[in-house]
Amino acid sequence: MPVASLPGKYGIGCFSKEAYKFIDHLKAAGQTYWQILPLGPTGYGDSPYQSFSTFAGNPYFIDLDTLVTDGLLTAAECRKYDWGKDPHRVDYEKIYLSRFKILRKAFERFDPSSEKGYKRYISDNKFWLDDYALYMAVKNSFGGVSFAEWDDDIRLREKEALKRYREKYAAEIDFYRFIQYEFDKQWRALKSYANKNGVDIIGDIPIYVAFDSADTWAEPELFQLDDNVMPIAVAGTPPDAFSKTGQLWGNPLYEWKYHKETGYAWWIKRISHCLKLYDVVRIDHFRGFDEYYSIPYGDKTAVGGKWRKGPGYALFRAVRKELGDVNVIAEDLGFLTPSVLKLVKDTGFPGMKVLEFAFDSRKDSDYLPHNYVKNCIVYTSAHDNDTILGWYDSISEADRKYADDYLNNAGHTGEELAWDYIRLAMASVADTCIISMHDFLALGPEARINIPSTLGGNWVWRMDKNAFTPALVKKIKFMTLLYSRCEQDKKPVKKTADKAGKRSGSKTGKKG
Repeated sequence: MPVASLPGKYGIGCFSKEAYKFIDHLKAAGQTYWQILPLGPTGYGDSPYQSFSTFAGNPYFIDLDTLVTDGLLTAAECRKYDWGKDPHRVDYEKIYLSRFKILRKAFERFDPSSEKGYKRYISDNKFWLDDYALYMAVKNSFGGVSFAEWDDDIRLREKEALKRYREKYAAEIDFYRFIQYEFDKQWRALKSYANKNGVDIIGDIPIYVAFDSADTWAEPELFQLDDNVMPIAVAGTPPDAFSKTGQLWGNPLYEWKYHKETGYAWWIKRISHCLKLYDVVRIDHFRGFDEYYSIPYGDKTAVGGKWRKGPGYALFRAVRKELGDVNVIAEDLGFLTPSVLKLVKDTGFPGMKVLEFAFDSRKDSDYLPHNYVKNCIVYTSAHDNDTILGWYDSISEADRKYADDYLNNAGHTGEELAWDYIRLAMASVADTCIISMHDFLALGPEARINIPSTLGGNWVWRMDKNAFTPALVKKIKFMTLLYSRCEQDKKPVKKTADKAGKRSGSKTGKKG
């Protein structure tokens, strides 16, 4: 359930009373995890996987009512802005035009000396916050364009230019520090509430960062960039059954040789930061650590790309040496080569199984529950998939018959059909079961979160404020108890690997 999809007053889900109420419902329903999408500030396309920073938080998620309680805003000021008319859809244009204006009002009234934690937050996060705040201030001074279009002196981070911009835009830099402080304070309060109520947070690390980001601008040596700080090659995926020209993501690729020379220091900092924000971390596109798809910069499609060797297990050996056993889920969906399978096995991280990938009438599938290993996470659907009901209506007649036969589906439709698949996931041997909220609600394609490789209409779905009813809580609790996924004393799956690739860590039971 994305944070953005929560109901609320100001156009987008945030760390508001509705988020706390959602946690109350999860507890009552016997749920022990809440999986969210990346929390970073979104840019072009509104995707949480294309963020202006891999460390920063999204200003849209700051609860304005909390700022009212803190005396930084008034309720009347919050009401006067246009947050959009449809409570079930996010209008990102209206949010963008309103959110920063109201946050600037709060900043003008903010007294850093009255906040005991402010100075410490600035100090503890200096390693990324200074560059991010400067980056956003400079970006605004150039009308919001990509740093590739800035003047060369600041684009290339010349010493005198950095000094000049820091002095000229000192107030703007402080504004972005304030935003991050408020985000962090509110998120930690919400996460603490979840943990105290037996709910752990599963966060998400996109494997790549956006080219137009503070990360790329501040540390270009981390990426495959030329002397002019422009990409040499970019990320994506090759042509497949879903896309004849592949997927051209456009993210800069990592300079893995440099990362190895530094002992993977940046990755260790990144994962360490995420483990402070979340209890469990899902790493997106895990395959890219074994081999990554490299597309020449400037290509219009992904057809001309080639597979290149990634860092492999060496990265996770370094992470484990510095951070110990980390609680990670490997997003290992799609076509997996033997070397990828070996990497997942060596790390000991549980992989993902999505039921919607299972029912290909032409062949057996690793996504069918009878083929699961215990150390995996099963999903009905995920953010890049349609809802169960939308998926079922879109598949071929042969695949639908295969699915019906597999589930012994006696003509079920609508809510009954959605719950057939929830039951199938719950009943599997997978250690952990994650159900998309739109499937618990038995919604159709209107609740889909994202259609990959498309722009517009994605990341906008919001849950109705009255949808999570007591009856639904009771139904979820019954199903969770029925399949022994409701025992609050059981801890998350935490299996890692030693140098020989042997699994270690605690053995846990099934969870939901």
